Amino acid sequence: MIDQQKKEIRREIREKKKQYSLSEKKANSKIIFEKIEFLEEFKRAKTVLVYWSMPDEVFTHEFVLRWYKKKKVLLPVVKGDELELKIFSGPENMIKGEQYGIEEPIGESFYQFNEIDLIIIPGVAFDKENNRLGRGKAYYDKLLKASKAIKAGVCFDFQFLEVVPTDKHDIKMDTVIYN
Repeated sequence: MIDQQKKEIRREIREKKKQYSLSEKKANSKIIFEKIEFLEEFKRAKTVLVYWSMPDEVFTHEFVLRWYKKKKVLLPVVKGDELELKIFSGPENMIKGEQYGIEEPIGESFYQFNEIDLIIIPGVAFDKENNRLGRGKAYYDKLLKASKAIKAGVCFDFQFLEVVPTDKHDIKMDTVIYN
């Protein structure tokens, strides 16, 4: 039942995303990241885990490029059914990943999970209770259960729902930021 509800929400959100141009998504993403940069948790953070966005996600490229020389910026790399963290050291140190064709850093791996201050997390949908619905692979749930960092979900306003269905393994966010 819950799996079916999740599948339906993923389908609905996928359709809604198609109604927005890349430039509209980028403009809305800029609003979201201005809100993040205003957060005390971000201002204090020395190490930030973010993601290199796919075309249908909240756009992160400008944010990563703006901050990687001022803070330690980590990006996830898909390795099998896990996420490996790599230090972002510039766009010239990125290659197309094998699994999803997303640009991924080729730099040094990062294993000091307790040093991560803030994690900025994409999702298909979020709700008012800070629940997150991902794409269904549980990559982030596996990573987040071991982390004490502040977890900030990011999404477009149409992805912020009244309620998203959850399972016991789904990890809640500390905050959800949308345009």
